[in-house]
Amino acid sequence: MIEWPIGIAVLIALLLVGMPIAFSLTLIGVVGTASIIGMKPSFALLGATFFDNGRSYTLTVMPLFLLMGNFVVQSGIARELYDSAHAWLRHRKGGLALATVAACGGFSSVCGSSLATAATMSKIALPSMRRFGYPDSLATASIAAGGTLGILIPPSVILVFYGIMTQQNIGKLFMAGILPGVIGILGYSIAVMISVRLLKQDLPAEPKLSLRARFLALKGTAGALLLFIFVMGGIYLGIFTPTESAGMGAFGAFLLALFSGRLKLADLGDILYSTAKTTAMMFFILFGALTFTNYVNLSGMTADIQSALSMFGDGPYATIIAILIVYLLLGCVLEGLSMITLTVPIFYPIVAAQGFDLIWFGIFVVVITEVSYITPPVGMNAFVLNTVVRDVSLRTIFSGLLPFVAMDILRVALLIAFPAIALFIPSMM
Repeated sequence: MIEWPIGIAVLIALLLVGMPIAFSLTLIGVVGTASIIGMKPSFALLGATFFDNGRSYTLTVMPLFLLMGNFVVQSGIARELYDSAHAWLRHRKGGLALATVAACGGFSSVCGSSLATAATMSKIALPSMRRFGYPDSLATASIAAGGTLGILIPPSVILVFYGIMTQQNIGKLFMAGILPGVIGILGYSIAVMISVRLLKQDLPAEPKLSLRARFLALKGTAGALLLFIFVMGGIYLGIFTPTESAGMGAFGAFLLALFSGRLKLADLGDILYSTAKTTAMMFFILFGALTFTNYVNLSGMTADIQSALSMFGDGPYATIIAILIVYLLLGCVLEGLSMITLTVPIFYPIVAAQGFDLIWFGIFVVVITEVSYITPPVGMNAFVLNTVVRDVSLRTIFSGLLPFVAMDILRVALLIAFPAIALFIPSMM
């Protein structure tokens, strides 16, 4: 039998040398399981994992929400959301950065991808902020941090991922992400105001628009708002399942893109190809994670780690604090999806045994993962910004992100202290 510490060490080594997370998880899962129950049963379990999950109806929610997000990006909604937020916040110091955070939150509600949100908003918001003399540290940080909301505010592909891995209700996970997402927008807005004060730079404030003009500016957000209400409202009221809502949402996003005049026949082919490619990648990662879960369950890893976590103290909250520290450390060397697929199979049985709600734990994990998207050295959103804006160094971007990381840590603390932040809306379904 391969002892699980050796398996984890080899897995991390494979990730550090650049082996894709899907192949790493599958390889360790198969070899580790084979060392316990034999090669033939291990391969039979591998085949069952891939075949049974590959034809699962529940999994169709993932490509449909990815398709919805791709249509939303093509529709140009991001520009309309930014213009609307700018109309309401332009008269404040740092108003463009505040508008960027608000627009990122709105775009996340119909996109579901952190990297897509950051990449799209960088092309829209950054030129405006540079034109008005915003420092690169604040401009890029507001986009990178705002982009992280894409994996929390529903519909979130990462929450779908978590729901399938832990067999939790995806609709309830979506509802649980709403209030923490709103708190995230407020927190990042506070971070912008802190940054403006710390920079001691006289950022220009534009003339305040009339109330009528500001309400007229909201017209551009109608499509995104209706799509969000249609998809999430249908789930909340039980009109359709998350999978059905994904299909309806994808069709609604298609209509938005079509009526916007930005969807051409060539674009449709590219969107479908991109969706299929991303779906295949995420399916391989998910199936690899489920294969790795088989090894976790057979190796006794969960019980051993629970005993190790007890060194932080007795009681459920000591366990959560210990898990939080592990996530913060892993976030320095692993990107978000890798971190989730590696840790959730290990931690969720421990958390469940301590009496925590697994819906709450899903939101907790995603918020911690948001932190990993904006912290060095593997902050994916910072790298996206660095790729789009090559004349801004990663050091500049990360330095601007410090107040935003502080707000995320505060949000995690609030989630631990007040679980109802995540559980209030699901409890009313």
